[in-house]
Amino acid sequence: MKIYTKNGDQGDTQLIGKKVKKTHDRVEAYGTVDELNSSIGLAMTFLHKSNHEDMLKDLTRIQHELFDLGGDLANVSKKQDWAVKKEYIDVLEKRIDNYWEEAPPIHTFILPGGEQGAAQLHVCRTIARRAERLVVKITDQEETPPHAIAYLNRLSDYFFAAARAVNARAGTEDILYERGKDVFK
Repeated sequence: MKIYTKNGDQGDTQLIGKKVKKTHDRVEAYGTVDELNSSIGLAMTFLHKSNHEDMLKDLTRIQHELFDLGGDLANVSKKQDWAVKKEYIDVLEKRIDNYWEEAPPIHTFILPGGEQGAAQLHVCRTIARRAERLVVKITDQEETPPHAIAYLNRLSDYFFAAARAVNARAGTEDILYERGKDVFK
């Protein structure tokens, strides 16, 4: 089997249920979810199993969930058995709470950075936010998976908490935004 099909050579692609231009909002959304998945893969290369085994398990699970989300976003057929479940969000919330407790309290925004793994998780956070905005844009026009927006919103929170935990585990202090006001009360 060859990897190339030549089906997209004219700028079209196939959603589940119809053919669309590659510039279609759904293609942009699931393409951004795919970009996020790749960015997570890169983040994982910076996290050592000895210090971050729990996080590596989380991130692998999240990568599978993002494939589920991509499939959901590509589905415009009448048969919509959504793969992304509320339970995905529930698990993220528990993990966010755990990681949040590991890092020292903050009251202002922080600058993205610190350890390489933390910095890459901040990149993941921003890509998740972009994916969320794209899904909201689609939702304004047509039906989308019911838990997609909340999942992406919570996922960006997860990356923030995880990045802070990576820095805390390494003894690297987050750099506080100097002109910031009290936002985390």
